[in-house]
Amino acid sequence: MAAIKSNSSLLQKYLQLSQGDTIQAEYLWLDGQGDIRSKSRTLTPKQVSRLDELPEWTCDGSLTGLADHHDSDILLKPVAMYHDPFRPRHDGLTNKLVLCETLSPSSSPHPTNLRSSCLKVMLAHAQHKPWFGIEQEYMFIDMENNRPLGWPKFGHPEPQGKYYCAVGATKVFGRDIVEAHYRACLFAGISICGTNVETTPGQFEYQIGPCEGVAMGDELWVARYLMDRVAEDFGVGVTIHPKPVDGDWNGAGCHTNYSTSAMREDGGLAAIEEAIDKLSLRHYEHIAVYGDDNDLRLTGQHETGHIDAFSYGIANRGASIRIPRHVYDAGKGYMEDRRPASNINPYPVTSILVESSLSRLPTRYFIR
Repeated sequence: MAAIKSNSSLLQKYLQLSQGDTIQAEYLWLDGQGDIRSKSRTLTPKQVSRLDELPEWTCDGSLTGLADHHDSDILLKPVAMYHDPFRPRHDGLTNKLVLCETLSPSSSPHPTNLRSSCLKVMLAHAQHKPWFGIEQEYMFIDMENNRPLGWPKFGHPEPQGKYYCAVGATKVFGRDIVEAHYRACLFAGISICGTNVETTPGQFEYQIGPCEGVAMGDELWVARYLMDRVAEDFGVGVTIHPKPVDGDWNGAGCHTNYSTSAMREDGGLAAIEEAIDKLSLRHYEHIAVYGDDNDLRLTGQHETGHIDAFSYGIANRGASIRIPRHVYDAGKGYMEDRRPASNINPYPVTSILVESSLSRLPTRYFIR
């Protein structure tokens, strides 16, 4: 497929035109396959002054895998709002990105609406103040040859080892897109806390968080939308498949960092270890919501634990759960669940972490 890049210089001529006393709002929602969709509408400044002033909207569920054509209207309920970096203004106002939940015509959550159930879990455990940070790994795809960006037309690049956090045109492919996405996230109000070049050439990572409760899922989905939109301008594809390239190459994950208020307090390491013990009892339940094709990634190689074994370790990137060295030394902080794949839906992942770690199930004696 040929790459078609946006004509940004020509577009600027039109973006500089006044839009008067109106706001352009881009409504975002998840379709029946778990992909993000969007469409635009014109609102007034008052309508975007508060989240509860935003009007609901509808989409065609038959074209988005959410309904059949006999009863195709799906309600879009705004649940979070961000600044739109693709439609800049210079008059003190900002156009908006509006993240929505999907509702059935009866106004009940659509069966694919996993945010609704996540919100219930987070509200039920709000006193524990669950915090999350997710490390989103992804790969750029050259649309001309459907291969990772920067790879030779035939064969493979040099083996991995020199690419992680690298500098230089022979090792890094797509940095402009990474930088543009970073700035777009900051402008939007996303809690992006860093980026880095990853192990496989053409692969990168950005980190979102810390976010409390359901906001983790909201911000990751909007950050993914922003990445797809930015890469679209550059005529480059993005994949979050957990094993985008076969062979001796690292896969892609969404390492999920997690803590509660008890874990962050002095002596919190004991709470971390108790939580890990509880997580070990539900390993396969977690794997079930930790992403499609994750078995291709969790092989016990390439900095992963094996999908059929639960493990934990201090500073061990080959374990299911890693306690960072500085956390262990401080005796408090957070844990890193390294099992989630890059294509997770963050709502069930954050939900099950909270449910498992804060359950009243008896724990086994924890052995270091």
